[in-house]
Amino acid sequence: MLALLAVFMFGSIVVAGGYLLPMLGEQVADGVTSSEAAMAIELATGGTAVAWLFLTFMAAIRAFTAAGSVDEPAFLLTSTSLRTVVVGVVGSEILLFAVWVLPPALVLSAAFAFGAGTILPVALAVIVVLLALFTAIPVGFVLGIWVRHLVTVYEPIAQYRLLVFVGFWVLYFGAIATGRFNLVLDQLFVALQDSPLGWAGHLLLLAVPNVDASSTSALAAVVGAVALSGAALAVGVASARRHWFADPARFEDTSEPTRKESQSSSRLDTILGRVLSRPTRTVTVTAIRRTKRAPIRLAYVGYPLFGALVFAQEIFQTGTVPAHVAVFLSLYVVWAAGALFTLNPLGDLGRGLPAVVASPLTGRQAITGLVVAGSLVAAPLALLVSLSLGLISPLSLEQTAALVAATTLGAVVTPALATGIGTGFPRFGSVKVTNSREAVMPSKLAFIVYSIAIILPAVAALVLYVDAPELIAELLLVVTVWAPGPELAVSARGIEIAAWTVLVLGLIAPIVSALFAREQFDWYTLE
Repeated sequence: MLALLAVFMFGSIVVAGGYLLPMLGEQVADGVTSSEAAMAIELATGGTAVAWLFLTFMAAIRAFTAAGSVDEPAFLLTSTSLRTVVVGVVGSEILLFAVWVLPPALVLSAAFAFGAGTILPVALAVIVVLLALFTAIPVGFVLGIWVRHLVTVYEPIAQYRLLVFVGFWVLYFGAIATGRFNLVLDQLFVALQDSPLGWAGHLLLLAVPNVDASSTSALAAVVGAVALSGAALAVGVASARRHWFADPARFEDTSEPTRKESQSSSRLDTILGRVLSRPTRTVTVTAIRRTKRAPIRLAYVGYPLFGALVFAQEIFQTGTVPAHVAVFLSLYVVWAAGALFTLNPLGDLGRGLPAVVASPLTGRQAITGLVVAGSLVAAPLALLVSLSLGLISPLSLEQTAALVAATTLGAVVTPALATGIGTGFPRFGSVKVTNSREAVMPSKLAFIVYSIAIILPAVAALVLYVDAPELIAELLLVVTVWAPGPELAVSARGIEIAAWTVLVLGLIAPIVSALFAREQFDWYTLE
């Protein structure tokens, strides 16, 4: 997963840079104008300053979430000096960041050096990266420790830390979605060019031919980096002593259900008692109550929303919700409905699995209870979201009605679809959601199969709704003509039949999946 993330984040940059930088290096070696040299200085100084801030920000997040909490503190903090622990933690973070930063820097600098005809850019690029790592990581460690201390030890803030977390991420992703993040980066890029943070850019420019870099600024960057690194480590030791040996903030125990929760569960149990048997409604109420007390279990449901940031930026820029965005977000609600409670029916029982399996509870009662829980929570949300998106988007009233009906019905059906998939590919062990929290989540294979089971019928329905078989057949023909291998001709009629087949199978799948889940639950045996 980390390798795929690295390819996604740096792959395009490295490929583009590896192709363009040799030509740029050759042009610079042949000579540059005064305006081009000035632009190179601005790019180098502003770029290094912004890159240093980004490294510091990421290091602070790492210190807050992981590095600020050492393993086995009762043993480690009493067996060696605090300075040794801090240096070791910061050093490990430097190595971790170096694995991500050094390889792209080496590839890009080597590409430029190849065109410029000198190896000096590679050596100086490595030095600049190391200076950035040895200053940004200690500074980020200090900032992360301070923030972590405030939200875990300082009681006036610690008791509202959930609101602090939510507010921070809302502001962060809101800034990205609205384009304000890029605006801030542009302003910092210009403002920090002549600041000490930009001095390292002159050190990097010493390797660029025909560009007059400031040797004084380059020397000051090295001296300043050494001084800043030492000062940050000293402050880091003092900050770690204050945080690691402090007692965490204590609040009233909230593990037991409050009176309000109990009353709410009782009302829901009373309402469901009119239509459901007692075992079934007990499963329903328990699933909702368990998730309400530990919402961290549903963190995975929000993962796809990170991809919606592009849509959010489009919405803010245009001032309206495009039709495709409304359909996509409605499809996400349908997907989330099945992922809430029913994508891991056996694994979600945890330590109670042996007792539940040995109890008189039948598979029909258990699966029905989970499906009802998912439908009760997701169906009203699906109705509200799809209706709101349809009304504020360019969709007509007829299209909005179709979207609302499909989304609401899908939110009722997908919990049944998820039961069989989750039962067939269960996960019983917990995984780390954050560095300090663990939860039992559905397996990756269950996620993949479930997502495919929703996406394929949705695509088939869209193809039939917009009458696109002929267009798809023409596109396939064009692709096969240009692609190597034999030409493949698919008729529009064949695509229409395939779409109808996928759609019908998708509509039947929830029933088959729920029946399979019931049977598996009844015949499940502990190994």
